[in-house]
Amino acid sequence: MLWSIMSKPLDLNQLAQNIKQWGLELGFQQVGITDTDLRASEPALQAWLDKQYHGEMAWMARHGMMRARPHELLPGTLRVISVRMNYLPANAAFASTLKDPTLGYVSRYALGRDYHKLLRSRLKKLGEQIQQYCGSLNFRPFVDSAPILERPLAEKAGLGWTGKHSLILNREAGSFFFLGELLIDLPLPVDQPVEEGCDKCVACMTICPTGAIVEPYTVDARRCISYLTIELEGAIPEAFRPLIGNRIYGCDDCQLICPWNRYSQLTDEADFSPRKALHNPDLLELFSWSEAQFLKVTEGSAIRRIGHLRWLRNVAVALGNAPWSNAVITALESRKGEHPLLDEHIEWAIAQQIEKRNACIIEVQLPKKQRLVRVIEKGLVRDA
Repeated sequence: MLWSIMSKPLDLNQLAQNIKQWGLELGFQQVGITDTDLRASEPALQAWLDKQYHGEMAWMARHGMMRARPHELLPGTLRVISVRMNYLPANAAFASTLKDPTLGYVSRYALGRDYHKLLRSRLKKLGEQIQQYCGSLNFRPFVDSAPILERPLAEKAGLGWTGKHSLILNREAGSFFFLGELLIDLPLPVDQPVEEGCDKCVACMTICPTGAIVEPYTVDARRCISYLTIELEGAIPEAFRPLIGNRIYGCDDCQLICPWNRYSQLTDEADFSPRKALHNPDLLELFSWSEAQFLKVTEGSAIRRIGHLRWLRNVAVALGNAPWSNAVITALESRKGEHPLLDEHIEWAIAQQIEKRNACIIEVQLPKKQRLVRVIEKGLVRDA
């Protein structure tokens, strides 16, 4: 396939191979190419929005079907280069953190540097490399930064298939990776989707603490712990608070239970290494942080965007779920009066602590979490 830019003939097949090699050299684990046609995804997106499954994420509805039309984001776009980059650190400590209710669990993607800047920078370099090779190119990188359906694009580009938890799964790498896109105006040859590999497995659906995966491939964000601890600005619904356990920022349960994550690959990126203050952190220590401490520890981290108030809200819920102790009650009492939102969660947490004390219960055991820990310790020994 030949193409001419400024009278310079291009072998587009060779260029596609070059792009994939350049992507690997830039630190991406896989690079795929697809067209911009996402019409097949529009009905499911509209149905999801109609059911209000996006919760308070108004921007999801505001952009509407533009999410399925990449060419509207960059006029003239002919192809989307889809990439993935592993983020799983060597010392993930999934099980050891989840089973210790005095520690706070942070979703492993957020332990290091904010991935948005890193991936966008690498994608920009890839675009510039293609531009230099071609002599002329319009391109635009995206990493969770615009209304674009990145998972259907990744699926079309052959990076994996959509699991029942709605994440992209790869046979050689599981799902612990970030996605990014580079929109370009070259008619490169496209890759083919891979075969779906979930079959009859529903492990992710049955392990979800809050039942957020309401049907295969459909997540009701309003029930999802990641949404509740990250996107939701107000009060966490009381019914979900005990089920959150010690998860203070995000949740990885649906990924951890997935059999394909036995093949998950560790990251090579130093920027994704866990920050000491966020890895297996003590809940009482986290709850003592001033806003200045929070901002210092989360500088350059994805966590910073939820702000100090929501951070304390999340930790208060985790303390309510922690084993009874006078130290926990004292810590909770110490922050009363700072903000009505925080007070609501502190009062709930104190009530939970008193209930455990009066019933002589040290800790409330959640069967799903116990099962998940056993699965991790048996099947993900490296990351337990």
